[in-house]
Amino acid sequence: MVSRRSFTREFKLDICRRIESGCLTQGGACREEGLSPTSVGKWLEQYRAKGEDAFQGEPWRQAAAGPEARVRELEAALGRAHLEIDLLRFALEKKPSRPANGVK
Repeated sequence: MVSRRSFTREFKLDICRRIESGCLTQGGACREEGLSPTSVGKWLEQYRAKGEDAFQGEPWRQAAAGPEARVRELEAALGRAHLEIDLLRFALEKKPSRPANGVK
């Protein structure tokens, strides 16, 4: 499973400020920080539209960040863990047993 990285508002603002001031190129930021050119492009678009008010977060994301969302997230992780355990048990049951060293 591919995990998504998340970046702080301050990090995004710093990258955008450095690019806009000419201290850093967009490609340089991608190489230096291991960022996707698409992500940096979107950040710049938001920064140019909203300036220092960019990256405040979306209202629906702030609402989803409550305890109920965390419970849903943990329940999903528990479900995945149960599936992995079942898969490993199945694989171990199917694996032929080996005799110990020296025993025939």
